[in-house]
Amino acid sequence: MCNLLLLHAALWLTPAGGKALTPPRVGGNALTPAPVTAQAFQADPDVASIQQVLNQQVTDWNKGDIVAFMTGYWNSDSVMFMTKKGPEYGYNPVMEHYKQVYPNKAAMGALDFSHLIYKRLSPQYYFVVGAFHLHKDDGTDVGGNFTLLFKKIDGAWKIVVDHTS
Repeated sequence: MCNLLLLHAALWLTPAGGKALTPPRVGGNALTPAPVTAQAFQADPDVASIQQVLNQQVTDWNKGDIVAFMTGYWNSDSVMFMTKKGPEYGYNPVMEHYKQVYPNKAAMGALDFSHLIYKRLSPQYYFVVGAFHLHKDDGTDVGGNFTLLFKKIDGAWKIVVDHTS
């Protein structure tokens, strides 16, 4: 078990092809990666591009525009969303699910992301971990964590796998 934990830590602390970038954490420890700075984003245009995708998703969600929010995802039958039932595939089925669960802006609430960690896996793939929070006027706030796999497709970063819990 100890070897597995050390391997996990080593993978995050010595990333292939780039640095793991993360904002400061509350209650951090010696294994917490260095915080993201404006210089770090400028030094890695891929991280800046991925951050822009996430920023745009927040903007679109907060406008109540699910169709625009979904443009951050790969528009393909192969895009995967991990759910309580297991993996589900397909851009259009997921969009229809979002429209049913969030029929209007009030149901959608106000979205924000935090505690983002960026991990380059290769020139074409990035792994992003973070937390989300949906603030709703009726007090039924929702929050959790997510892992996203981004792939550079036709020069643009798109989410190809989303596991949100």
